[in-house]
Amino acid sequence: MGFPWDFRPLQGERVRLDLLRDDDLEPLFAMQSDPEVCRYLLYEPRSRAQVADVLRRDAAATRLENPGDYLQPVIRDADGRFCGTMYFELKAGAPDSTAEIGWILLPGARGRGYAREAAGLLLDLAFGELGLHRVYAELDPRNDASVALCEALGMRHEGRFIEHMWLKGEWTDTGHYAILEREWAITRGRRA
Repeated sequence: MGFPWDFRPLQGERVRLDLLRDDDLEPLFAMQSDPEVCRYLLYEPRSRAQVADVLRRDAAATRLENPGDYLQPVIRDADGRFCGTMYFELKAGAPDSTAEIGWILLPGARGRGYAREAAGLLLDLAFGELGLHRVYAELDPRNDASVALCEALGMRHEGRFIEHMWLKGEWTDTGHYAILEREWAITRGRRA
């Protein structure tokens, strides 16, 4: 296992995963205050002050070592523009070796493959350098774009928890998708 792992930028063909920085406040606020973006998230649209606190907290999350450690890197396009954020949390160390992955995009960055490439960079890290066995995503199954991304990444639909949580005034389901290291190797082989 490659722990501890200290964050360093991850470069893809069209995107780069980088740490949050102070000048990301405006696009982060635009994303996290948008009711449509927040529709399937666990939180309501946030105020500027809340987003500033989130930026400070998440910018400081730079190391994966123990269960509960997480990263919230920014997805930047080839020109360095903020497109969204990824989420990657170490859930269990050896021998279970599991992490959770997630993503949020600005509306203008959707449909361009940025989230797929960014998630691929994190899955390469997870199953390569970090030596993890399993990565999963939990999402609202009404979020068609996230379901499609999970499927495009080769993640398996493992289940749907009916009325799993009371959220934003209603009972909501939770969809569970996952991929194992050996499955990612096959998916990467098909895409290469």
